[in-house]
Amino acid sequence: MPPVWLGVPGEIVPTREGYERWAEVYDSDRNPLLALEEPEVERLLGEVKGLRIADVATGTGRHAIRLADAGARVIALDFSPKMLTKAREKPGASAVSFVIADCSPALPLRSGAFDRVVCALLADHVPSLDSLMRELARICSRDGFIVLTTVHPTMHLVGVRARFNDPQSGVKIYPRSHDHTISAFVMAAERAELKFEEMSEHPVTDDLARTHPRAVQAVGWPLLLAMKLCHV
Repeated sequence: MPPVWLGVPGEIVPTREGYERWAEVYDSDRNPLLALEEPEVERLLGEVKGLRIADVATGTGRHAIRLADAGARVIALDFSPKMLTKAREKPGASAVSFVIADCSPALPLRSGAFDRVVCALLADHVPSLDSLMRELARICSRDGFIVLTTVHPTMHLVGVRARFNDPQSGVKIYPRSHDHTISAFVMAAERAELKFEEMSEHPVTDDLARTHPRAVQAVGWPLLLAMKLCHV
């Protein structure tokens, strides 16, 4: 049976508008997806001291600041000024170069300039995985790799989307998203001349549901898809 909390009524808004409104509560939202995703990104990246890292769609800087604190040289991009304002207010943010930029078309970064590229929870908000994969591949050095995470496509198939309760109105807000299958990620990577070093699917566990009650009715369902890619 699908999770019973699917199909929660709310308002679909343009993606940028949604994240501008989400910024106020993003870090306090108790989002189970972030709880699954953050340790997985850390594991996939491994040691980062001295490395050049691009954090594409950084949001409130949750990865970028940790990576800079670990000794990486980080450039972090996002299209939401309010998200970046929240990021810049955090301890350690001065060590990160934050840039306002739309991450769905061409990225304003030099080709081959980064040892690691992080693209966290952006893919379901871009219409073309081909252009995203090409740009991530372009900015990644030949001996580097990319860590990409996304809401598991199964969630979209049963109606789950990125969402939050608007802090002003209390209405459920859905930033506009796009459906992509796992095979679409595989084929887009192939066309960008990338290969998978790892792909993993992460379900909601009983332990996660205990600490993040929003997820309690999705125990056992895959919530996160994580990928590590490098040049062919």
